[in-house]
Amino acid sequence: MAKKVPVELTLNGEERAEFVESGSTLLNALRERFGDTSPKGGCHQGTCGACSVLIDGELTLSCLVLAESCRDRQIVTTAGLTREGVMHPLQRAFLDGFAAQCGFCTPGMIMAAKALLDTTPDPSREEVIEALSGNICRCTGYEPIIQAVLSAARANTLNMA
Repeated sequence: MAKKVPVELTLNGEERAEFVESGSTLLNALRERFGDTSPKGGCHQGTCGACSVLIDGELTLSCLVLAESCRDRQIVTTAGLTREGVMHPLQRAFLDGFAAQCGFCTPGMIMAAKALLDTTPDPSREEVIEALSGNICRCTGYEPIIQAVLSAARANTLNMA
């Protein structure tokens, strides 16, 4: 039987604490213990990007991080982007631009795009492509995703003006 360890963290702005099995990945802890199923377990090897989250503002593959190493850290998932029932501009752009087909890669794509827009509010197409390069999509052909990110950036820039 695996040893249980306490993990206290802030998940999507809410302080949370759970006991998780020592050696459990953040992805598994988020889904199984914290009840946030928005990060997806694709490859479980850090190559597909579906499990991407922000840890203290940095894009991170949650399948490669031990949950116990996230003690006292700020974790943001796609579920945490919606505020009071209102979608984040990236979520809205993905929906409006038909950038999600099966939807499996969408949480990781959105988190990669958010990490980009947090540091580069008005990215070039090439910067978007680079930011999304760690994420695999098997459905869209990427173009709708790239356009959704550019659209969200334009909308955000207009709102800031």
